Amino acid sequence: MAKVTSKLQVTIPKLIAGEYGIESGDEIEFQAAGEFIRVLPPRRRRGARLSRDERLRLFDRATARQEKREKSMQLRVESPGERDWTREELYSRGEPD
Repeated sequence: MAKVTSKLQVTIPKLIAGEYGIESGDEIEFQAAGEFIRVLPPRRRRGARLSRDERLRLFDRATARQEKREKSMQLRVESPGERDWTREELYSRGEPD
């Protein structure tokens, strides 16, 4: 967590600055976003875009993480006989007999 100085200055944590390529002397942009303030690093503001291969690599990594999460989940699977209703009953519920 960063503190605001008496001159309303904020220090960006080193890890965050490194991750987003913010260096000493860079100009960053502050944007109002409802109840939040969005900080835009210089490269994001200039419209730098990821290459198609980089986007695909990031997508594949995210997909692998999700698949790993799903494998570790233990979802309870019910057979239809354990319920007291059937799918067809859902469509006729509330209709006069």
